[in-house]
Formats: sequence, structure tokens, C-alpha cells
Amino acid sequence: MTMQERIDRITRFDGDGLPVVSLYVGVEPDGSAENEGGARTRVNSLLDTVRAVDKDRSLDRDARLSVRGDLERLARARFEERWPPGMMALFSCSGRQFFEQVSLPRSIRDQVVVDGTPWTRPMLAAVEEYHRMGVVIADGATAQIWELYLRETRQVRHVRELTLRKPDYAEAPAERGVHNREQEVAKRHYRRLATILADAVRVEGFDLLAVGGHPHDVAAFADFLPRALRDRIAGTFTVDPGTATPAEVRRNAEAVLESYEREEERGLVAEIVEAVAERRWATLGVESCLWAGAVSAIQKLAVEEGPTAPGVVCDRDRWMALSGDTCPLCGHPTRATADVIDELVEAVIDGGGSVKHVRVGTDLHRYTLGARLRFPLPPQPAA
Repeated sequence: MTMQERIDRITRFDGDGLPVVSLYVGVEPDGSAENEGGARTRVNSLLDTVRAVDKDRSLDRDARLSVRGDLERLARARFEERWPPGMMALFSCSGRQFFEQVSLPRSIRDQVVVDGTPWTRPMLAAVEEYHRMGVVIADGATAQIWELYLRETRQVRHVRELTLRKPDYAEAPAERGVHNREQEVAKRHYRRLATILADAVRVEGFDLLAVGGHPHDVAAFADFLPRALRDRIAGTFTVDPGTATPAEVRRNAEAVLESYEREEERGLVAEIVEAVAERRWATLGVESCLWAGAVSAIQKLAVEEGPTAPGVVCDRDRWMALSGDTCPLCGHPTRATADVIDELVEAVIDGGGSVKHVRVGTDLHRYTLGARLRFPLPPQPAA
């Protein structure tokens, strides 16, 4: 099952009357003292908040037994598999024999939710930030097309052309003729591969492309790509198509993707800073972005990776701020939250905007948050 198939299965699942337990837990990098014991402790602590449901007599017996099975299954998960660093999202409904787990590259808030369907919003928000990359490894006679998505690789196609073996004689004209014919075979191969790749981009939904192989083959193949495909190339790398292992493909492709995403982050921040300086539709700073989120003005939110901020939220109209006992929009009491930035991220996703966490050093570290806006911000209400 591919990562996309797993995500689709989770989002489509319904407990059909039985509760589903959704668990999100952070995993520290390998070698960290928190990698094993810390994650296990956090899992147990999160599950403790669900144990009351297991004993809730207002639920029918099947629901209680299902939750009991979920608690046991989720508690075992940390022992049964080696989780990669980042975030693990786990979903369980033992009464329906349903269990899925997804490794997310970016850490989000640890949390557990019990509901009739999987709570997928944090997972989908994290997944939305990551590109689906097609990886092409080609020479003049063969090609492999791979997919890199959420740190998993899978081979999509393997293409092989018939090549001409060079005759074992020394006549120069014949050699030149064979050489020309081999060039024609290679060109025909690259044209066919370009067509196959275009079809794979359409079917698989690749956002980006990486091209690997010997340098002269990479350059020759790129010349045959139509403009629409060339514009998707995030980078190239050198590898021997005949000996490249899946691990080598993944390592090189991830390096290309990492470099591309860091440049994308720098570009987004520079764009927002320039727009603010020119008084176009953009804003910088926590308070200003919280107000922009409250009025659904954010088209693209840039978030400095790491910082958190306590604040308040009005659950009636989604007003958010760093402080305030009552909402200035409706007068409703606010709810305190340990991280109002996380609340803003959820509000932006719910409002149809997108979010980009910035891990590279940029001017955003002075502001924590920045945003491209859909429209100019109205004046903020008095506290």
C-alpha cells in the first residue's frame, strides 16, 4: 500500500457507531535520549486521558470493548516498530479491525482524540506542506521512474530499449554508421521516455522532478523534455543507473528535495517581507497574523519552525490573540491555549489557506509569523 493509499484509507474510514482513537506523538531523532523512553512515556500519558472512556457506562458495551482494544494496540505500537524521527499519527478502531499509522516529517502538537471518524486534520495539514517528487534515472538505453513522497520511495516504471551491439570489426565508416545508429536509438529512447514521464506526472500527480544518471545522459535527456516538464525539475544528481540501489535513489532524491524546499522557504519569506515594505497584501508578526487568521484573510502562512506562544481563542468566532479574557468581536469568554500559533495553523487550513513551516534561517526569525493575504486587513478591534 502506498502512502497516498494509506492516507486515503484513513480519511475514508468510519467507525459505523464505534469510536476511533486518533493519536499524534512526536519522535526525537535517533541517538537522542528521548527517542525511546520519551515517546513511550508520552504515548502512555496521552492514552491515560482516554482510559475514562473505556469505563464510561453511558457507552454501550461494544464501544467500551473497542476503545479497550485501541488502548492496548496503541500502547504496543511503540514496542513493535522503530519509528523514524518526526511525528507518528496512529488511528485505531479495534472493533472494526482498523489500525493505521503514518510517519509525518514535521512535528506537531502531541494530542489524542476519540471520535466517530479518524481526526485527520493535523495529518492533512502536515502532508500538504510536502511535495510529491518524481525521480527519473536514465541513460541512453534504460530508465527508472520512482516516486518520493513523505520519505517513502516506490518504483513506478522501468523502461528498457533494444540497443545495437557494436560489430567486432575496425572499418571506420562502419563504426561511424553504427555510432550514428546508436545515437538515433538513444534519441528515440529519450523521446519515448519524455512521453512516459509526462503520462506519469499526470497519473501520479508529481509536483516536482529530479533527474539522475551520468552527467552527459542527464543533460541529453533534459533536452528532450517539453517546457512543462523542464519547469518541474527541482535538481539533478549523478548516479550509475546500472548499479543504483533503492537506498541510493532515495538518498539522492531527498537531497535534491531538501535543497529545493529550503530555497522555496527563503523565496516565500523574501516575497512576504518585500510585499510588506511595499504595502501590498501581506503582514508580519504574531499579533497581526492572528488577526488576519481570525478574519480568514490568510492565503499563505509562513511559520518559523520551533517557537510556540501561549494565547487565547474565542471558540464562537475563532478570534485569536496573545491575551484577553473576552472576545472583542462577540463578548464571549475566551479559552486559554498553550500554543496559539498551532490554533492559527488549524484556522488557516480550515479557511482554505496553506501553511509553510520555515526551517532555514531567514528574516522570519525576527517576526515568527508572516503571511500573504487575500485582502487588506481591516482595523483590529479594541481589546
